[in-house]
Amino acid sequence: MTVYVMAASSFIILLAHGSSDPHWVQPFLELEQIIRQQEPAAAVAFMELAEPSLETLIARASAEGYQQFSVLPLFFAAGRHLRQDVPRQIQRLETQFQVSISLLPPVGEHPLLTQAIVHIAKDLLQGQP
Repeated sequence: MTVYVMAASSFIILLAHGSSDPHWVQPFLELEQIIRQQEPAAAVAFMELAEPSLETLIARASAEGYQQFSVLPLFFAAGRHLRQDVPRQIQRLETQFQVSISLLPPVGEHPLLTQAIVHIAKDLLQGQP
């Protein structure tokens, strides 16, 4: 059996907050399936209350040979979690797994998301009294 190590590849982690409610988690799992059709080295992780956690996902992917990770927060803005909690966790995980992890800006700061929300609002409000 041949094992291929993807040393130069980067694994993309879509980081959501998390919830114990499976109905809340489901749209993120559906998003993961759509993204993996175009980018197989991608997955959703949750900060708390749901699995996989960021640590679980990095442990799994690093065991498969991934050394570089990009974390895309599925948050509207960078609050305490993204300014303090996640960077501390990333620093710990980099040391623990001997990997490189970059934290991208939250999706809410991207102008395309703002434009999409404007279009959705207009679409939903059409015909409203």
